[in-house]
Amino acid sequence: MRDVVVVGGGPAGSRSAALLARNADVVVLEEHERSGIPMQCAGLITDDVIKLSGVKPDVLSTLFGAEVVFPDGTALTVCSEEPKARAVDRADLDSKMADAAMSAGAEYVFGTKLLSHKATDSVSLETTSGDFEARMVVGADGHTSTVSAGMSGCRPGEYLRGIQADVLMRPEHEDLFRIHLGSRYAPGFFTWEIPCGDFVRVGLCTSWEVGPPMPFLKRLLGDLGVQDRVVGINSGKIPLNGKGRIVADRAMLVGDAACQVKPVSGGGLFPGLTAAAILANVAGRALADDDLSAKRLSEYSQRCDREFGSELRRGYSLRRMFVRLSDEDLDAAGRYASRDDVRSVLDRIDIDHPSTVVRDLVRHPAAIASAFPLIMRCLV
Repeated sequence: MRDVVVVGGGPAGSRSAALLARNADVVVLEEHERSGIPMQCAGLITDDVIKLSGVKPDVLSTLFGAEVVFPDGTALTVCSEEPKARAVDRADLDSKMADAAMSAGAEYVFGTKLLSHKATDSVSLETTSGDFEARMVVGADGHTSTVSAGMSGCRPGEYLRGIQADVLMRPEHEDLFRIHLGSRYAPGFFTWEIPCGDFVRVGLCTSWEVGPPMPFLKRLLGDLGVQDRVVGINSGKIPLNGKGRIVADRAMLVGDAACQVKPVSGGGLFPGLTAAAILANVAGRALADDDLSAKRLSEYSQRCDREFGSELRRGYSLRRMFVRLSDEDLDAAGRYASRDDVRSVLDRIDIDHPSTVVRDLVRHPAAIASAFPLIMRCLV
């Protein structure tokens, strides 16, 4: 019998496995033939995320800011002297994290999908590659987590639809990424154009209710004049605002399976990898004490909430305000954001903690007064 079965070999699963394998017998079940394929992420991450990953991924470009284009075509550039993010090869990141976990002692079983699991005095797992038995299971199996379903666990309050294309084109600025706001390309969210060396990653997310995102991507690519330069497309969905448990007897959830995703940006690596370290610490001590009850494992939930729970809740409040804005409201927001006193705050934004920009703006009463009509529009 194994100590831990980790279901899912993405970043959250691999990091959990790497840390747990230092003192436990760990096997990772990954449904694809290799980690990182297919890719379902824009690959824009901070240096803090790279540190949390425990590996050194291939960096395709370094970004110092963003150009934000509002519905009326007005563009606002937000940047700083320090790097804001790195565009990385996500397939390379995932693969290196899996290799790191194997180097730490974890075993990987690729091409294997979990069908069901049952927890009694141990955990019995039925998979497409046969049965496994373990003392506990970690669900790192994404937004449609089989582990979560089997433990009546976390469920998202909302999904975003995402799609992106790798396009052979030269960016206007190699150290900035561009986003578009508004209903023409990304109703309910935003687009991105990320320089990645020899190509640009062009993508977008939309609110679920507007339907499949492909027509919006085609419109964006057409308007950019690059629809015939696409060399790859991938898509997926992003879970937001999770409700429910992330632990049960002999079971824990991490990453997208636990809805550990930033609502403002749709990024899951920072909260997911932060959670992986907490999970490994709590689960490691619980395994040593042979107490894998939900009560004992609930320390993981509590510590995650203290570490980043309030940021996710504030972020979702900001998202609820954002989706109430019409294109005209967004244009007004652009005029507000162009103020010098507001720009100075926006230049310091941390993409792993985006809600802090609101706290900083509150310290500028004159700026808040000018934005009052827009704020009221968000609340009604």
